Amino acid sequence: MAMKKIPMSNNNASVVFLAFLASLVCSVTASVSYDSKAITINGQRRILISGSIHYPRSSPEMWPDLIQKAKEGGLDVIQTYVFWNGHEPSPGKYYFEGNYDLVKFVKLVKEGGLYVNLRIGPYVCAEWNFGGFPVWLKYIPGINFRTDNGPFKAQMQRFTTKIVNIMKAERLFESQGGPIILSQIENEYGPVEYELGSPGQAYTNWAAEMAVGLRTGVPWIMCKQDDAPDPIINTCNGFYCDYFSPNKAYKPKMWTEAWTGWFTQFGGPVPHRPAEDMAFSVASFIQKGGSFINYYMYHGGTNFGRTAGGPFIATSYDYDAPLDEYGLLRQPKWGHLKDLHRAIKLCEPALVSGDATVIPLGNYQEAHVYNYKAGGCAAFLANYHQRSFAKVSFRNMHYNLPPWSISILPDCKNTVYNTARVGAQSATIKMSPVPMHGGFSWQTYNEEPSSSGDNTFTTVGLLEQINTTRDVSDYLWYMTDVHIDPSEGFLKSGKYPVLTVLSAGHALHVFINGQLSGTAYGSLDFPKLTFSQGVRLRAGVNKISLLSIAVGLPNVGPHFETWNAGILGPVTLNGLNDGRRDLSWQKWSYKIGLHGEALSLHSISGSSSVEWAEGSLVAQKQSLSWYKTTFNAPAGNSPLALDMGSMGKGQIWINGQHVGRHWPAYKASGTCGECTYIGTYNENKCSTNCGEASQRWYHVPQSWLKPAGNLLVVFEEWGGDPNGISLVRREVDSVCADIYEWQPTLMNYQMQASGNVNKPLRPKAHLSCGPGQKIRSIKFASFGTPEGVCGSYRQGSCHAFHSYDAFNNLCVGQNSCSVTVAPEMFGGDPCPECHEETSSRGHLQLMTCYSRSK
Repeated sequence: MAMKKIPMSNNNASVVFLAFLASLVCSVTASVSYDSKAITINGQRRILISGSIHYPRSSPEMWPDLIQKAKEGGLDVIQTYVFWNGHEPSPGKYYFEGNYDLVKFVKLVKEGGLYVNLRIGPYVCAEWNFGGFPVWLKYIPGINFRTDNGPFKAQMQRFTTKIVNIMKAERLFESQGGPIILSQIENEYGPVEYELGSPGQAYTNWAAEMAVGLRTGVPWIMCKQDDAPDPIINTCNGFYCDYFSPNKAYKPKMWTEAWTGWFTQFGGPVPHRPAEDMAFSVASFIQKGGSFINYYMYHGGTNFGRTAGGPFIATSYDYDAPLDEYGLLRQPKWGHLKDLHRAIKLCEPALVSGDATVIPLGNYQEAHVYNYKAGGCAAFLANYHQRSFAKVSFRNMHYNLPPWSISILPDCKNTVYNTARVGAQSATIKMSPVPMHGGFSWQTYNEEPSSSGDNTFTTVGLLEQINTTRDVSDYLWYMTDVHIDPSEGFLKSGKYPVLTVLSAGHALHVFINGQLSGTAYGSLDFPKLTFSQGVRLRAGVNKISLLSIAVGLPNVGPHFETWNAGILGPVTLNGLNDGRRDLSWQKWSYKIGLHGEALSLHSISGSSSVEWAEGSLVAQKQSLSWYKTTFNAPAGNSPLALDMGSMGKGQIWINGQHVGRHWPAYKASGTCGECTYIGTYNENKCSTNCGEASQRWYHVPQSWLKPAGNLLVVFEEWGGDPNGISLVRREVDSVCADIYEWQPTLMNYQMQASGNVNKPLRPKAHLSCGPGQKIRSIKFASFGTPEGVCGSYRQGSCHAFHSYDAFNNLCVGQNSCSVTVAPEMFGGDPCPECHEETSSRGHLQLMTCYSRSK
């Protein structure tokens, strides 16, 4: 724990952790409308804080906890896409079960006391396979996606109507007393419309008219659609949206995707967005008239199975969200934004009353002032300078603003929040191996490079992969024979001919006469690939088997349904007596998928259909290998993951459920280094994992496990070592908290506003470990002027010697604790000479604790 005195004025920011529980009362007479100020619900204008939680990216058992944590974080609304390809995997056959139980998810949000923004689309993008469209849609005669095309519009209207009618039947729109206050039609279509021209404009108008005609009783929105026709509200998506204005003066200023980070791609580093900059962007949007903000993502979750799009999108969709992939609080981002939401809500009456008055405070500083109709005001003081603190004067008071920050004053006097001053607890997370005597005991089954036989077909020339597989598998075999005359010179010289294969992507394994000869793969930016290297051929007939691998279908761009995958050629041999031989137009045999897939080796029943090798016969570092083992579920309820760091590339199943694609051998390239919150953020700033696996750990939902005999199956393409796989727990390792003492906190402000100021409240340090954990020990505590950073503190010139005792007595052995930050708690003021002459004295308090599962 560290606490240090720092000189401040009584208008500086401080944070106290209050529980703000939003309530939602629905009735059949409810109504939703809008004006230039905000969305109005039941006659009341609202500043609405929303967060994206996609129901298929977590398990139903996780939903209540995610919703509750969103509510505790100060959210009013949960936003989700509707995933067409999950709900209609084949034409007319619908699926609304498991983690696709949309009705259950919406009802749980209602039970949790929150509203819903239902983004029907039905195009979602979302780094989701094929942008959320079912692949069968591509094969409807005459279809052309997302334009003024009859076959497409008919299918889109049919599915949209299906979803709306389901919601109506369950009485889930706010007009029926349900939680859905907004719906979205289409998604980020503006850039596509720009490229398509008049057909795109006609499609936009049709989509808007179609949606409004469904008569949901709630407003419809279109994001990134500047020409959204009335009464559709156009909204903004991006890292920053303070510049945005709706296309009509009578529409509210809405931000449907405030990007909390960025997605991870195989081969790319892991992006992070500092909490301070996230808060700065939101405060900037609100101070300039914004009234609806949605975090994309609030919980990112996991691309289970083959749902990741891109291609090359990782299985993890963590997104550096306030709730991490496993559903744990990401601190300090979750807490810092929670404090921001409290501050915004204190300003709500002023924000929805009138327009802001903008007052310059300096070259890089300004104030946005909102006046209540009944009197009083709220103010936002901004410092846009990226290097320097700014001391500004506002209404005869002085305020010290950190660089790249905004202070919030609900009464135009007292600062209750500053975006750059993080008072929320921070936490470090660890992945702890689950004790398992002897580790996993593996059995193996080798997938032979495919040969002609059952389920193969032959044709002349090379076929495109998506049209051939219809995306039922990542894998497509291309097989052909090459005759080598005994007189070929390379047979004597040993200089083997070069096989060159051009592919539209995404990965490729080359087998010559059953032996792996080489591998090539693309990337998100360049999915196409070329394999070109010498291959060991022999006299006579040689079998060339090419395993082409898709790593998710495209999800974004005009006419992405026309994009190709697989080996389109040419395929050539160079270095023969006759020079170059083109193999592209000879006979090729094809097989969709793997033999192990056809046998369902990933399932409990299918895994018993073949003979598995075990013990010393388990192959290591061999390509095209299936591995299986069984294990018992560990005790406790900590989130679980598989550490796949020793493996190459492939797929994972638990009890027949598809965890997703693993690819830890694809190391992250890019630039990683020190990160600062100051300055404009983009997805290439503040990255980690350079030179390491883009994704090492793979989430295993607790609900997928049974007490004993869980079946784990791994298919490995490249030749990893299964003995390095382990089951790990995701746990809070240590937490830190900092508090500014003697500052007007949110709680103090609320007490003053109510007239109860007889006993000013002291700020408290609140510390909380993960579920099932307790604080084991206090590593460091100092009330005074400590030096260093969280995790590596040392005492400064002033130190209260009872600092450690206070926290040790109140916190050790507890899951969470609260300690009042006041001199009397620690044996008196250790450094009275450090205070300024005014009464605006301040102490900074930081704390580190370690926690362990019981």
